Amino acid sequence: MLRRSRTETGLKSRLPLAGEKELTARKVIAFAFLGAILVAAQVALSFIPNIELVSMFIIVYTRVFGKQAFYPVAVFIIVQGLIYGFGLWWLNYLYVWPILVGIALLLSRSQSVLLWALISAAYGLSFGALCAIPYFFIGGPSAALAYWISGIPFDLAHCAGNFIAGLLLMPPSHKLLERLSAVVYRGGCTF
Repeated sequence: MLRRSRTETGLKSRLPLAGEKELTARKVIAFAFLGAILVAAQVALSFIPNIELVSMFIIVYTRVFGKQAFYPVAVFIIVQGLIYGFGLWWLNYLYVWPILVGIALLLSRSQSVLLWALISAAYGLSFGALCAIPYFFIGGPSAALAYWISGIPFDLAHCAGNFIAGLLLMPPSHKLLERLSAVVYRGGCTF
């Protein structure tokens, strides 16, 4: 349904089409489902240290849904706290995953699978450094540095896992999510 333009009502710019920016019931359900996918992907691979699909999915969500990718990420962060407890690690999640959404938003025009795999790998490599930030404020620079250095082997595994997941799973995940976006935004089904 097209709304009347603001020029018809005396205002200068056009209102967005219904469903473009507003959070509809269909979007709330879709974003909750996408957040649940992030949780399921994390739990499914939790037995392998620092090998995860969450980074790849967040990049794909951002490329398809833009700024609205923050919604499923928020669902993921809250559910992670409910499952594992709201410790210091959880405070890291309040900024590390939104940072990835921000990076993906900045580079969203790129279509290169290799570039996205490299971004995901670099993010995995920097994950420990990002998580060391609270330790800087709690114990000073030496505590943050010790935390970060002790986790470098895990960051290397995170980097390699993110790169492989990005190369292999990002293209089919993106294609599937594009189909879902047709349902979420236009109400049509292309499956």
